[in-house]
Amino acid sequence: MNVKEMFPDFDQPLIEELEKIGSIVEFHQGDMLMRTGQYFKNTLLILEGMVKLYREGDDGGEFFLYYLEPGNACALSMICATRNETSQIKAIADTPVKALTVPIQHMDDLIRNHRNWYYFVLENYRNRFEELLQVVDQVAFHSMDEKLEFYLARQFAALQSESINITHQQIADDLNSSREVISRLLKKMENRKMIDVSRNEIRRLKNFTELS
Repeated sequence: MNVKEMFPDFDQPLIEELEKIGSIVEFHQGDMLMRTGQYFKNTLLILEGMVKLYREGDDGGEFFLYYLEPGNACALSMICATRNETSQIKAIADTPVKALTVPIQHMDDLIRNHRNWYYFVLENYRNRFEELLQVVDQVAFHSMDEKLEFYLARQFAALQSESINITHQQIADDLNSSREVISRLLKKMENRKMIDVSRNEIRRLKNFTELS
């Protein structure tokens, strides 16, 4: 996939500028793209693959925030980079990833000279903010079984697939829970004919409620 295909709202002058100042990079599944406390040197425009973003607690625990998928960029890197702030999240390649890196020293010029980029930054930040509000709502006001259903719905939606390859322990880590609790709740969902659970795979069935 090229930049034009993944970012159709970018006009040709912006694409040419991005290709001039940026570089195509590739990451393997499991590669660490960003660590908590690290300064941003680039923002990433995702061309292929999925990136998983986490928030780390003081106790070393992690909480899954959202995916970056093709056509997305990291809103936090755009905001923090302009203010010379360190990252408050951790980003890991959930699949092999291909991305265009844009050095942060060009951010001001891109915003000033390219209206398409300015609107993209605003829309990207708005989308991520709305998604984080959904996460906060789930954490603050819903039970663990509701959180699990919401979590799985996000995985199916992000991967655009009827099945996901994931372990019970990975889900537990993402939801800051225990494997035993997650296994019990998955079994409950399976009994309700919402999902089919097999080794390291969860398949969505017709009774599974779509993410609103």
